[in-house]
Amino acid sequence: METIRTINPIQLHLLEMFRYSESEQMMSDLKEVLADFYAKQVQQEADRLWEKGDLNGEAIEKILNEHWRTPYNTAR
Repeated sequence: METIRTINPIQLHLLEMFRYSESEQMMSDLKEVLADFYAKQVQQEADRLWEKGDLNGEAIEKILNEHWRTPYNTAR
């Protein structure tokens, strides 16, 4: 069964805004603004978790040492 996805209000607004982008430079500038926005959101959440005690030096060290790659299937 196929899932039907809809565009949320933020996506719709961004699509409407991108309609006015007339150059690669404008697109690049908008991408930078969005990247800065999301970087700020991530930093605020990290700060919140740090203040709450859910994030600390030990948790960060664990994340840094985590193996994220998908394991290879060696049973061939």
